Amino acid sequence: MKIWIRNGYVISMDEKKEIITQEDIVIENDIILFIGKNYKGSYDKIIDAKDRYVLPGLINCHTHLGMSIFKGTNDNYPLDKWLKEYIWPIEDQLTDEDMYDTTLLSIIEMIKTGTTCFNDMYYNWKGSMKAFSETGIRGVYGRCLIGEKEEWDKREKDFEELYQSNKNDLIKLSIGIHSLYTTNIDSLIKGEHLATKYHLPIHIHLSENKEEVKTIKNRYQMEPIQVLEKYGLLKHKMVIAHGTFLSKKEINLIKGKDISICTNPISNLNLGCGISDISSYRKEGINVCLGTDGVGSGNTLNLFYHMSMVDNLQKGIYQDPTIMSSYEVLKMATINGAKALGLENFIGSLEVGKNADIIILDIDEIDKCTTTNPIIQIVHNGWNNYVDTTIVNGKIVMEKKELKMNIDIHKLQNKMKEIQERLK
Repeated sequence: MKIWIRNGYVISMDEKKEIITQEDIVIENDIILFIGKNYKGSYDKIIDAKDRYVLPGLINCHTHLGMSIFKGTNDNYPLDKWLKEYIWPIEDQLTDEDMYDTTLLSIIEMIKTGTTCFNDMYYNWKGSMKAFSETGIRGVYGRCLIGEKEEWDKREKDFEELYQSNKNDLIKLSIGIHSLYTTNIDSLIKGEHLATKYHLPIHIHLSENKEEVKTIKNRYQMEPIQVLEKYGLLKHKMVIAHGTFLSKKEINLIKGKDISICTNPISNLNLGCGISDISSYRKEGINVCLGTDGVGSGNTLNLFYHMSMVDNLQKGIYQDPTIMSSYEVLKMATINGAKALGLENFIGSLEVGKNADIIILDIDEIDKCTTTNPIIQIVHNGWNNYVDTTIVNGKIVMEKKELKMNIDIHKLQNKMKEIQERLK
């Protein structure tokens, strides 16, 4: 299958090129074959992108896709109370079938809002993996490893089964260690051994709020990053989810290593966790990417909304409008995300030879057509239903805002209502 995307405004995120160019893109099967002007070759399908913007698909570097059931459930709950009294008791009742339905709903939301790749950490992997396979979405998945002794061992065994059974080329695996406050030293050592055994990256919640940091200091007499260093975890590729409060000493420990920080601005604000000073991390050369967290706290999987928020927050806390540009924020949701997941040679920018994860945005609407800077418009107003077409690995999964997947939306909505009623 050869697809010709004709005459669009290309925002390639390839720093060797101009930021915006008007070009054609040709996809052959799953690979970008051509980017340039006036394509003259053969094609099987043409997509007219005139007056539209063509970008690499967005990358959500920290989320819990099975949590779609929890959307709109947190209001005035602090993190610890919300997890222990509300979320975890209900999660324990979710079945593999429930996880299939809840993950499927999240995938639909991502596709409709331009996300083509994710970094997920959750439970009931059989349901999630089925949803990934049926929709053709790209991602990195970590079966959440949590607890101590027998509890950890049970979940580690479940991960081993996942590792042996994964045949989906679009889904890579990670070692999803929930956090320092839900594990112990023995568990951390076992998690590090898994990462070594299978040559997999680590995905971990860390320093989400000040109370967590205080808990870890009291427990280990060290700062959180120092704990990871002591038990060998920092030698692995890693995505740190949140990293809201890292000291200068901790920043020095991770800079220069293959470690990325995934900021989740909406979730952190909603749970009262604070605002991550990602500008200080960026100044030290640390790769910073963007996540939504689960929708129970992040509310939406639409990364455009989170992009706008992270940009404004940095300008606000520094009282400096020059601290971050919209283009730098767009990098966080594209090429920086690809680097965080070890996929920068395949996705994250539009370049010949890379995999075709592409979105097409239509901003030609009455409330947007006066813009003089489309990058600012996309970052700060992109959540306003801009995404027209979504392509994952060369396959069109949404075109002209119409999903191209065999999913009965009405049936899925009813299933979600049934789950909510059953779990109260």
